[in-house]
Amino acid sequence: MEKTIHVKENEGPGGRLAGNGELSAELSTLLRSGKLSLQNVQTGINKVLTLEPLTTVKDLVIVGDGPAAQEIFQYCEDQTVRGYRFRGIFNDTPLDGGLEERRMGDIAAVRSFAIQNRIDIVYCALPGTRKQDITDLMEFCERNTIRFRVIPSAESFIPVVNSSGLEFHGAVPVSKLRHEPLDKPFERVLKRAFDIVFSIAVILFIFTWLFPILAILVKLSGRGPVFFKQIRLGKDNQEFVCWKFRSMRMNKEADVKQATKNDPRVTKVGAFLRKSNLDEMPQFLNVLFGHMSVVGPRPHPLRLNDQYRDIIDKYMVRHFVRPGITGWAQVNGFRGETRTPELMERRVELDVWYLENWSFWLDLRIVVKTVTNMFQKDPNAY
Repeated sequence: MEKTIHVKENEGPGGRLAGNGELSAELSTLLRSGKLSLQNVQTGINKVLTLEPLTTVKDLVIVGDGPAAQEIFQYCEDQTVRGYRFRGIFNDTPLDGGLEERRMGDIAAVRSFAIQNRIDIVYCALPGTRKQDITDLMEFCERNTIRFRVIPSAESFIPVVNSSGLEFHGAVPVSKLRHEPLDKPFERVLKRAFDIVFSIAVILFIFTWLFPILAILVKLSGRGPVFFKQIRLGKDNQEFVCWKFRSMRMNKEADVKQATKNDPRVTKVGAFLRKSNLDEMPQFLNVLFGHMSVVGPRPHPLRLNDQYRDIIDKYMVRHFVRPGITGWAQVNGFRGETRTPELMERRVELDVWYLENWSFWLDLRIVVKTVTNMFQKDPNAY
């Protein structure tokens, strides 16, 4: 069930003053909630200016044994330099040498361990003869936003993605399931630098004068707070509070029902905000705080994640990157309500394509297309 944060409207003889006080309180809450994040933004800017890679230590486990597993273990021991932290190895039989001390259980135990310890990467050193075990493990990782790395062998049935998808960890070749340009530190720095500069520009030159106008219109549209706030999943399944201008009347279905065409819950002001994408404006603060990106897969309500993660292939792969205010799926006609699993499946396909084909120029193209779409009639904008 989704978590939604509501701010109740003050009532009484001083209703108008209370409403103004509430508006100030909401903005103050937003800024206070981002205080620590602003410090992170400042650190991020410093890293961008010094071209320091924006990297974090990745926790990993190995499944299987043999010389390849030993080599990967040795390679990842230097976590400070390479950014990896070895958390254990899983195998059905005892291991030779020092690795036995690091064996955490059999292969079946890796699933619960990975979830409980927020493992980032699973290295699979199982032989190709264990095809079903490899397939099951790969699907488990995809459903839980864990990167899956294959150590190819002569009998391996999983092909190497392409030459750029093959890395050497020490002397061991490691294959990825997909090409991800944002795996490279420089590309991440470039994208984050664009997010910071673009969001600051929007906040300073547009949001500062447009916010009071939109806030007053939302308050005049009916009882309720200016902002609609909802917990959503960000990169690597990290929860964050997503901010929007409230576009609906207060209702009990906000957490369980998507907006539909001619939805009676949507106010007249809200209909304008939704069609013009202006209801998403507060999310530029989410971008500045590092929760979101200007461009990326749209963050879904938690209920949709629970509904589709086990029935749509690669659904949770969307969370390998920061969610966006706009995205490749949105500018290609897949925004708003997802009435059928087929529509959601197509959206996920476009989101995964974006992840695999990201470039700075693609982000610029999506931003320009989003702006032009604001002045065109979109049948899915409601």
